[in-house]
Amino acid sequence: VQLQAYGGGLVQAGGSLRLSCAASGRIFSSHAMGWFRQAPGKEREFVAGIMRSGGSSYYADSVKGRFTISRDKAKNTVALQMNSLKPEDTAVYYCAGQRRSYFAGISTVVDEYDYWGQGTHVTVSS
Repeated sequence: VQLQAYGGGLVQAGGSLRLSCAASGRIFSSHAMGWFRQAPGKEREFVAGIMRSGGSSYYADSVKGRFTISRDKAKNTVALQMNSLKPEDTAVYYCAGQRRSYFAGISTVVDEYDYWGQGTHVTVSS
């Protein structure tokens, strides 16, 4: 398994969850990393991304100020801290990797990502 996401669950509105994604060393060292989500009946959408260097991150407007993405080089993991969760955040969350140069920007396009984790379910109750 190249990417494995975990940490999803059921939480009440206003609560927090922390998702993690374990990557192989080969992918982690050469890829920018992103989180996407897909709600039932909807297209997969970009949530957050972080450069391969870890120097910059980017967020969808819908999660800006509530979610934080980070990467841990020592553990080859990418985390998504989700605070102030809303029912509309309910979805399957996927981590993904895109091969990029070290200081290249982050793509928000699904088809531009090379590797995908299996997804983890997040349900936010009202």
